[in-house]
Amino acid sequence: MPLKKEYLTASYDFSLPEELIATHPASPRDHAKLLVYDRKTDTIIHTNFYDFEKYIPKECALIFNDTKVIKARLFGKKPSGGKIELLINRALNANDINVYIRGKVKVDSEIIFDEGLLAKVIQLSEEGSRIVNFYQNDILLRFEDLLPIIESIGHIPLPPYIQREDNKDDENEYQTVFAKEEGAVAAPTASLHFTTEQHKRICKNFNHAYVTLHVGSGTFKPVDAEIITDHPMHSEYYDISNKAKDILDSQTPILSIGTTSTRTIEFYDKHGRVQRGEANLFLHPNNKPSRVNHLLTNFHLPKSTLLMLVASFIGLEKTQELYAEAIKEKYRFYSYGDAMLLIN
Repeated sequence: MPLKKEYLTASYDFSLPEELIATHPASPRDHAKLLVYDRKTDTIIHTNFYDFEKYIPKECALIFNDTKVIKARLFGKKPSGGKIELLINRALNANDINVYIRGKVKVDSEIIFDEGLLAKVIQLSEEGSRIVNFYQNDILLRFEDLLPIIESIGHIPLPPYIQREDNKDDENEYQTVFAKEEGAVAAPTASLHFTTEQHKRICKNFNHAYVTLHVGSGTFKPVDAEIITDHPMHSEYYDISNKAKDILDSQTPILSIGTTSTRTIEFYDKHGRVQRGEANLFLHPNNKPSRVNHLLTNFHLPKSTLLMLVASFIGLEKTQELYAEAIKEKYRFYSYGDAMLLIN
């Protein structure tokens, strides 16, 4: 018996004109386009993000992800003088940091950076990542001690499809206006559209709370398996505030701001209601959301787990239809692109 198309990775592929890949954000932030899809009436509205508040369902609570992007991209050299690039992915514990290294290394290889910073490779992982310890002036660093150093010498880790070097503007633009908890190497992009004024106004007028999910580089990894359920989902650290927990434990309808907030909320709801830990939830049409009612999100990469998450809310065919509509209307895609609001 053939598999349903919802299970096939090929069903989540689509062609995107290169000019629709956003390489810079809308300016001001809230002037991005917004596609609103009302599931009850099966209607589409084309508007702008500065009108987002008009479409927030009554009596719902908004859940934001307050993670903060760190300057995770580092340029260094080997003791021999050869240039090398390192991307911090996530802290595994106080000292062991999971990274990606562009260049050949082996266990005990050392990479030298500015300000007396040194990375020593302690393990090679089969999937291509490396585990390193960082030292400064021969002192082993904890992750929290590393952060101010990379803030000084590191670069904002723009996604690979933004094919340009980061600049000074990205330090603000690739960060939400309410970013607080350092640890992400990718921004929760649906939240990038909020201006400070708009966010304050919404928080004054609507029930809201914050969760933290430190977005890892795995968020960009396409699904390579032919069947989506064979994909090994990446894991990310999460923490749910007490106020957010109270909302999640209530009957209040939830508008999740972004896929990262959604993964956090749904992992909590489906896996024992634990307030902090490691989340590796894969939402797709055969693993639908159980707690989130409404979703604000951007337009995602083909064959990505994020696109499959959108399909978990509205089904594969409707997802394909909305993406075709967005392409026809020349919406801008991916991290710096436009937004879509799915409401009941």
